[in-house]
Amino acid sequence: MSIESRKISDSMVETVHIVRPNHLNAAGRLFGGVLMQWIDEVAGLVGKRHTHKNVITASVDDLRFLKGAYLKDVIVIIGKITYVGNTSMEVKVDTYVESLDGMRTPINRAFFTMVALDEDDKPTHVPRLELETEWEKEEWKRAEKRREIRMKRKEEGF
Repeated sequence: MSIESRKISDSMVETVHIVRPNHLNAAGRLFGGVLMQWIDEVAGLVGKRHTHKNVITASVDDLRFLKGAYLKDVIVIIGKITYVGNTSMEVKVDTYVESLDGMRTPINRAFFTMVALDEDDKPTHVPRLELETEWEKEEWKRAEKRREIRMKRKEEGF
């Protein structure tokens, strides 16, 4: 039996949203909960594309709100796999505000741990990841460090 593997580009997801009045908080900015929903959906889609299975969000790390977004802003969300384990994978999700000239300003970054599920909703093996570029190899190394930190925090009860 051959071991299944896929490229990072095979599962990358990019979505685009326009900030509407119902997306705003009391301060007139994009409500963080709306953005969290959007980025969780992107992470889930990346996981589904990579595994060809249903996935669940196990954890979200380093959810950082770098800047606000406002009414009528164009929001671009890009998700890609950075690391795979046995049944889980790390998905990096970057969020930008895109100006009319196409310039993208980062407003959020988060790292999701997604777990693949079989037909019985039990964790199942995920395909290996084919690293093609130096950037992908460096991203994998950084993801391994984040995984070690997650494991240590879990051991310590955080």
